[in-house]
Amino acid sequence: MTDDRPGRRRAGEDDRDRDCTVPTDRESPVGTPVIRGDESVTGSRAREAVQFDPADPESLAEAARTVAEFAAGGGDDDHLFMLRGAAGCAALVRGEGSYKAAAERASAVVDDGEPVPVSFIRKWARVHDLPRSVRRQVALGTIAPSAAKHIARVGGADRLLLAWATLDCDLTVREVRRVASAVNDGTPIERALADRGVVLGRLELTLPAATYRDLRRQASLEGVDPDVIVAAALDAYLD
Repeated sequence: MTDDRPGRRRAGEDDRDRDCTVPTDRESPVGTPVIRGDESVTGSRAREAVQFDPADPESLAEAARTVAEFAAGGGDDDHLFMLRGAAGCAALVRGEGSYKAAAERASAVVDDGEPVPVSFIRKWARVHDLPRSVRRQVALGTIAPSAAKHIARVGGADRLLLAWATLDCDLTVREVRRVASAVNDGTPIERALADRGVVLGRLELTLPAATYRDLRRQASLEGVDPDVIVAAALDAYLD
């Protein structure tokens, strides 16, 4: 028997992986347009950002209308509208208390057409639950919302690794889905990505000529590959 309640991964709660020192889940409140309202990301459209408050009946009603429109296919080619729809889904889940109740609330405002499925609510609420670093790339259009749905299925640090592999290696939505499914079936993410021809951690960098010169010189003197020095320097910078 499955538990329909948001439970362990409720949108808005901070969930940090034991082996990861950075957030792997949403930290800001549910429905808050942190990315959608950021002009540095969305430009003039930031003024259009809608905030959904799960504790406000009027805001929750607006979330239900937004989700119903979203589920009906409105704005299919608009990644910012998709983020708004995801926010509406997450707010409904928090306000109604379960995925099932959220789907029923959204379905109640559908004039014609199919009811909003529970699976639809669950998938998009999880996108809203992604950490800010990933949601920012969705808003910029560098990670497709349809790929983000599958990234959100993966927990902990693996979701970040999958997100950055998607970004750097131009993984298709189908490939992201297959990797996510393999990881959830117990396959280590390194192996799941390798099966798609991706070497986890491989990244092409362009350095200023002087930095490149000195990096190569130091690596030669120490008898190591340049990536060893780069990794050590980045560890110190990011600590």
